[in-house]
Amino acid sequence: MTRLGGIVMAHCDVCGNEYDKAFTVITADGASRVFDCVECAAHAIAPVCEHCGCRVLGHGAEAGDRIFCCGACARAVGLEKVHA
Repeated sequence: MTRLGGIVMAHCDVCGNEYDKAFTVITADGASRVFDCVECAAHAIAPVCEHCGCRVLGHGAEAGDRIFCCGACARAVGLEKVHA
């Protein structure tokens, strides 16, 4: 974090950009991460669909500890009971 004329400039954990409008995300395990945009936050902390590999940015679908972007991806790997 640096100061520029009284403005605090935080560094994004992903891209390293200095930005006065950066924000902090505290994850469920208590880790604190700083990002300059939602895209960097999603890249760093959003889970990945087990079937198609896309980032799960909404609720997605879960089966036990397995995460999918949607019910269709969960069914594609043979799961029937999915919490969406």
